[in-house]
Amino acid sequence: MADVVVGVQWGDEGKGKLVDRLAPNYDFVVRFQGGHNAGHTIVAKGKTHALHLIPSGVLYPQCKNVIGNGVVVALDALVEEMQPFGDLKGRLFVSDRAHLILPHHPMQDVRTEGTQSAIGTTKKGIGPAYQDKIGRVGLRVGDLREPKLLKDKLAYHLSAHANTPDLPTLAALEDYLMAYAPQVLPYTTDTTALLWEAVDQNQKILLEGAQGSMLDVDFGTYPFVTSSTTIAAGACSGSGLSVKDIDKIIGVAKAYCTRVGLGPFPTEDLGQVGAHLREKGHEYGTTTNRARRCGYFDAVAVKYACRLNGCSELALMKLDVLDGLEEILVGVGYEDAHPSLEGVKPLYKRFKGWERSAGVSDFNALPKEAQDYILALQELIGVKIGVVSTSPQRENMVLLP
Repeated sequence: MADVVVGVQWGDEGKGKLVDRLAPNYDFVVRFQGGHNAGHTIVAKGKTHALHLIPSGVLYPQCKNVIGNGVVVALDALVEEMQPFGDLKGRLFVSDRAHLILPHHPMQDVRTEGTQSAIGTTKKGIGPAYQDKIGRVGLRVGDLREPKLLKDKLAYHLSAHANTPDLPTLAALEDYLMAYAPQVLPYTTDTTALLWEAVDQNQKILLEGAQGSMLDVDFGTYPFVTSSTTIAAGACSGSGLSVKDIDKIIGVAKAYCTRVGLGPFPTEDLGQVGAHLREKGHEYGTTTNRARRCGYFDAVAVKYACRLNGCSELALMKLDVLDGLEEILVGVGYEDAHPSLEGVKPLYKRFKGWERSAGVSDFNALPKEAQDYILALQELIGVKIGVVSTSPQRENMVLLP
């Protein structure tokens, strides 16, 4: 059976730490969507690891890591990320159906972000690569196996982009792809067949999402969304597993809220609280180092996302960042609600702040105010909070009674 870890805010919820904590209990960890625009930061044994494409199970030698068909892959970024881990043969598998981010895709992203259509992307070429996938003119990792057919597909791809400025030549694209093919092809396989076999052998699979539910291309704050299906339903289409293979769905949320890029953010705080959360929580993007927008926990959005995903339970991350605030607000409703969340004003419930939750690993050892806050969020969302993180260290996790 397979379990799913999925973000239920606007991304950056701390999914990497949770997956890192859970990974020793699984045979496979699978990324099922997104690209190297996503970043998972893991602190283990005093060392910080920033992962973008490789699943968070890579830090455990017994774990097999799969980049699924729903991911878009920049070959240069993947090869660079592989380097610190040495020989990953038998531990890393890349879907031959995963689509490629080509060198002109980031340039297309940059041009779009310089227009009125800007949404605040990472400019990594993710959106243009998915556009080509849906437009049926994309190239896939498996195409690297057949250089002659690849040349024909590249020619067709370039003809579909004939009006795109600064388009690379056919020869330049061939050279780029062939430079990285020998380094990636040894890890390329039919990952769906691999996962089906794992299910048949009763092996345990953990499916790891990127970004967050409120950035889902269908159900997020459109058009300020990413280009893939970030909710649990995408775990099936992005891996080849069926809905019958899914067991638990674990939602991940911060004890407050952040967002990167443009778009509505009802509980954003532009004053001292937002600055406190940004600095104490080190809220700067793993991929871009952009400062994140910060604000209070939005229980309305999280409840919506939990229902959308069918969450079995919730993990609450970075509780310790709230230490030192005299008062903590939680969004519990909206004035003039609108599905896009544009221009809505939040209605707040107020909680007394606390000190010294950092590093605590026992629920009863948390300050009473922190305990009350956790239990209140659980009631507001309607989903059990099973675990609470109280520091970046993998060991500091509170299991709720």
